Amino acid sequence: MKTEHTARPKLFIGIDIHKRSWKIHCSTDISGGKTFSMPPSPEGLKNYVEKYFQDHQVITAYEAGCCGYHAHRSFESYGWRSLVVNPADVHRKGKKKHTKTDRIDAQLIARELKDGRLDSIHVPDMEREQLRSLFRRRNDLVKDYRRIKSLIKSQLLYFGVIVPEQYDNSHWSHGFRDWLDALQFEYCPARATLDSRMRQFRFVDQDLRDVSTQLRRFCKTYYKKDYNLLRSIPGIGGIVACGILCELGDLRRFRSLKHLSGYVGLAPGIYQSGDNLRTTGMTRRAHRLIRSYFIEASWQAIRTDPIMQSYYRKHLGKNVKSIIVKVARKLLSRTLAVIKTETPYVIGVVE
Repeated sequence: MKTEHTARPKLFIGIDIHKRSWKIHCSTDISGGKTFSMPPSPEGLKNYVEKYFQDHQVITAYEAGCCGYHAHRSFESYGWRSLVVNPADVHRKGKKKHTKTDRIDAQLIARELKDGRLDSIHVPDMEREQLRSLFRRRNDLVKDYRRIKSLIKSQLLYFGVIVPEQYDNSHWSHGFRDWLDALQFEYCPARATLDSRMRQFRFVDQDLRDVSTQLRRFCKTYYKKDYNLLRSIPGIGGIVACGILCELGDLRRFRSLKHLSGYVGLAPGIYQSGDNLRTTGMTRRAHRLIRSYFIEASWQAIRTDPIMQSYYRKHLGKNVKSIIVKVARKLLSRTLAVIKTETPYVIGVVE
C-alpha cells in the first residue's frame, strides 16, 4: 500500500544573533534537534536547511536588537515564515532565569516558537525604517545640544561669570552668543576652552536645524495626508508629527485605542488577586520616546483646546503627573480617531 504525506514536516529555528556569529537551534515537530554556531549569514543558514531539511516548512525567530531586520527580510525572501520577537516575550523558567548563554537563548526561542507562544513585533518597511533612523539621529543631536549648553553654562558658573539678566534664560539668542564670543578671562586657557565649546555648539546647532528640515520635508512629501492630519491636532507640531509617522508608522494598523495605548505605554498596569484590584501606574513596557512626546504635547493641548482644558480641570486636586497622563491618553485617542476617520481635528468638539 502506498502512503502519502498529508502535511509538510515543520522545522523550527531559534537564533541568537550577534555581530560575529549566530547560535542556531533547529528542532522539528517530532524531534528536539541540535544547537550549533555559524557565521552571521542568512545565505549560510539557507544552504544548511536545503542540505538537511529540504522538504520542511521553515519557521524562524530571533530577538529584536542591534542587528535590525536584515536577517528577517532575507528569511522571508526564501519563502520562510520569520518572527522578530521582543526579548521580554521569551519565557524563562526555573534556573534559566538566572543562567544566560547564547546556547540557552537559542534553545528557548526554538522551544517557544515550537509551542506557538511567540508573537512577532511590528517590522516596518524599508522606507519607514530608514526615515526612523533620521528621526532618531535628530534626537541624538537634541541630547548633544542640551549637553553642550549645560557645559558652557557650568564653565561660566565655575569661574564666577554672571550672565546678564536679559540672557539668563533657555533661549540662546544671537546677542547672547556674541556676548559669549566677546567674554574675556584673566588667562587664555579658559577662553580657549569656551571657544572650543562654542565651535561644538554651533556645529550641533546647525546640524540639528538641517536634520529637522530634512525630516519635515520628507514627511510633507511622502506622507503629506497623515502629516497634515496630525498637524491639525493641538500640541502636535511638525517634529512630533514626524515622530509619530516614523516610530508608530501607519496608525490604521492599530485595532483599537487599547492596542495603541499599550504600544505607546499610556495604559495602566493592573494587579488583581481575589477581591483585591488595583492599578500600578503606567506600564513599564512602552515606547518611551513617543510617550514623552505625547505628554509634552498634552501641556500644549490644554492651553489651546477648551475641551482638553476642561478635562484637565475636572481632575484637579489629584497628582498633576497623573492628570497629565490622563490628558495624554485622551490626546492619543483623538489622534487615532483623526487618522482613522481622515478628518482634521476641530478645536472645542466634545466627541
